[in-house]
Amino acid sequence: MTDIRTFIEGLPKTELHLHIEGSFEPELMFEIAKRNNIEIPFSSVEDLKKAYSFNNLQEFLDIYYQGANVLITEQDFYDLTWAYLTKVHEQNVVHIEIFFDPQTHTDRGISFDTVIKGIKRALEDGEKQYGITYILIMSFLRHLDETSAFNTLEQAMPYKDWIKAVGLDSSEVGNPPSKFERVFAKAREEGFLTVAHAGEEGPAEYIWEALNLLQVVRNDHGNRCMDDEKLVEHLVEIQMPLTLCPLSNLELKVVRDLRDHPIAKMMDRGLLVTVNSDDPAYFGGYMNENYLGIAEALDLSKEQITQLAKNGFTASWLPEEEKTRRIREIETYYQNN
Repeated sequence: MTDIRTFIEGLPKTELHLHIEGSFEPELMFEIAKRNNIEIPFSSVEDLKKAYSFNNLQEFLDIYYQGANVLITEQDFYDLTWAYLTKVHEQNVVHIEIFFDPQTHTDRGISFDTVIKGIKRALEDGEKQYGITYILIMSFLRHLDETSAFNTLEQAMPYKDWIKAVGLDSSEVGNPPSKFERVFAKAREEGFLTVAHAGEEGPAEYIWEALNLLQVVRNDHGNRCMDDEKLVEHLVEIQMPLTLCPLSNLELKVVRDLRDHPIAKMMDRGLLVTVNSDDPAYFGGYMNENYLGIAEALDLSKEQITQLAKNGFTASWLPEEEKTRRIREIETYYQNN
């Protein structure tokens, strides 16, 4: 009988909510800072790791943007992405749909071209060497204004073939989805799918806005939907995917204890919930750690863990035949373990 940890390690997985800048491990940050001759306000890797302790989303974002400042060249973005791919390959993640935040870099003078080319080259190498299929999502920073988002959308147009969707992240409270309704309308007109972070720290009302105004096809986070019974019923009815991030929720005090995490209750209600790592370098874990954290805290069965893994592929944008193949793989794995 396989134990839960070993079962999770061998389970084929997909990740749908990952910020590539949030996979920036302290060791690599120091290495790249040195290479680019950039001072960072930490004396050592250990000193930096100690700073990775947050009381809320904003405290995390402050250090997240500070870390991103050392990324300058195409090779930096390649190395960042390659390090993530190497890590998740070891964890049996076979498909990823990841975010990048161009405004984090263009606002400090790094070209859109530099950012996307480094990330894309690593993703192509990851598919060749590790067999990890991928989709790229460009996120708008919601604490910036609509004009900045429109400029970023314009910069993305030459790379339409590389970017499948646009998203919305950064400081949620006080920056409702409605702030970007026109940008998202333009993005949809240009053929992009839309997703948005809604209902992490923000209220259930933000999820309604994401659905109705931004016309999202997937909602990132969404924990707070449980505050609104009508919303839960609607999300179940339309089978709207929710990309939950347990360790992120714990680190940012969205939940006080993983035993309070709503994911099991959400599954019981029939919501299409998935497990993801969000910003794993900052929140203490990649995919296996997130699965294991909730499995232990909520006493999840192998059947429930298997369902979560299947949900990941159901919620992905893989072609239908590939989804079916991957889900069958998971079912076979479950039967044999």
